[in-house]
Amino acid sequence: METAPAASQPPTPQHAGSGFATLTRGQLVFTIAGMLLTLLLAAMDQTIVGIAMPRVVESLNGFDRYPWVTTSYLLTSTIAVPVFAKLSDLYGRKWFYLSGAVIFVLSSCLCGAAGNVPLPLDGMNQLIFFRGLQGIGGGAIIGLSFTIIGDLFSPAERGRYQGLFGAVFGVASVVGPILGGWITDNFSWRWIFYVNAPIGVLAVAVLYYKFPHFRPHLKKRVIDWAGVAALCAWLTPLLLALSEVGLGGWGSPRVQGMLAFAAAVFALFIWIETRAVEPLLPLSLFKNSSMALTSAGIFLLGVAMFGAFLYIPLYLQSVYGSNAEEAGSLFTALMMSMVAGSIFAGQTVARTGKYKIFLVSGAAITAIGMYLLAEMNPAAGHWELVRNLFLCGLGFGFLQPIYTLVAQNAAPTHQMGIATASTQFFRAIGSTIGVAVFGSVLLRLYHERFDALIPANTPASALLPFHNPLQIYHMRHILDIAFARIPHGDALLRTLFDNVKSGMSIGLHVIFLL
Repeated sequence: METAPAASQPPTPQHAGSGFATLTRGQLVFTIAGMLLTLLLAAMDQTIVGIAMPRVVESLNGFDRYPWVTTSYLLTSTIAVPVFAKLSDLYGRKWFYLSGAVIFVLSSCLCGAAGNVPLPLDGMNQLIFFRGLQGIGGGAIIGLSFTIIGDLFSPAERGRYQGLFGAVFGVASVVGPILGGWITDNFSWRWIFYVNAPIGVLAVAVLYYKFPHFRPHLKKRVIDWAGVAALCAWLTPLLLALSEVGLGGWGSPRVQGMLAFAAAVFALFIWIETRAVEPLLPLSLFKNSSMALTSAGIFLLGVAMFGAFLYIPLYLQSVYGSNAEEAGSLFTALMMSMVAGSIFAGQTVARTGKYKIFLVSGAAITAIGMYLLAEMNPAAGHWELVRNLFLCGLGFGFLQPIYTLVAQNAAPTHQMGIATASTQFFRAIGSTIGVAVFGSVLLRLYHERFDALIPANTPASALLPFHNPLQIYHMRHILDIAFARIPHGDALLRTLFDNVKSGMSIGLHVIFLL
């Protein structure tokens, strides 16, 4: 069994030269409290939005753009993570961390107002745009939170605090689905974004007054703007192409053109990073086998974890038949086990120094949970669903804090920020690509299955509402009246509703299997 590098290193704070070692107890307590509040802000948003997304898409009539509400957030947060990390390595953490929190709060309010903001975009596109802005703040918050832990605590102590922060993320994730479902069913989906404001204002106030600002002692500060531009230029067409596969297929000239362009710019990005004075993503980091394996593992974790966060709520509401509040309660099983796994893994590694068992068992447990979800019958009982969700969450909980801990302990001190951010970066890359691919898979399989089961001689006008399968359940009364005018309309409507559930079920089962 492996032993964490932390176990053999002296407990010297990583930024002792910058002043973190001289923090008073009050500064340390308030800094940690402000960071926990800020992380709560970002974590609550992800789970609340996931549960409410079916209702949001129904309200804004955007099932064809369902993945992009999440993809736009993940795209900008993916780019923001290494950018803010590098800037904080060069100029200090405080003002970039605070800027991320402010951006997040303001853009949350704009998300809540989507459709009512005077912009030349429809409501769904407004939401996608504002979620992109929100991702910039979220990338700064999540990327720098775990970096600052590396600044504040010695290698031997980091496992304990990584577990604590992972647990707070998990606690927020437990509360988020229930709160999101309750708010959505009893008020409006818009309030799932507005609730970020009071938490965010409190977090910003605490950090502004108590979080100290230390500037790193660097004589030369060079920002790799060419790397930033190349990163944006290869990620954006890649995600656009992956999102359009569900509509045009891999053979589409548009898809192939964007993939070719993304590949060319990715090669340019690698070339730029090998020659930059202060590279955005230092390739030398990945000569260390621990960093290389951690990056690959956390990429796959991102694919699985955000696939679960985005598509399990959709499964619960469109296939299993739960409303938003019930779906939130069921989803809690995944989040509670994620909290338990994160605390247990963090504390155990801090106590024993052994981490490899959690990397192996976490991946295996997650795979088993996802496979069981993929094989589950829509008529399955609650206990079977809860068991499968529990297994997925436990695996995520084991993996989440350990990857970051390994990366921090493997990196040199002056690259602490970008090394920590690299784990968040690769998780975000996995999440973004996974969400885009899964969205395309769902759209294609849903429409293929639904179209194959349409009875002969069905009027084309009768099929229009079924292009958005999330909306039709709340149109049932209107559809009953409309189909009553069609010969044998009642039977046809029942058949079409069965087709919707069948198409969604097949698409979501394939996603879980992938």
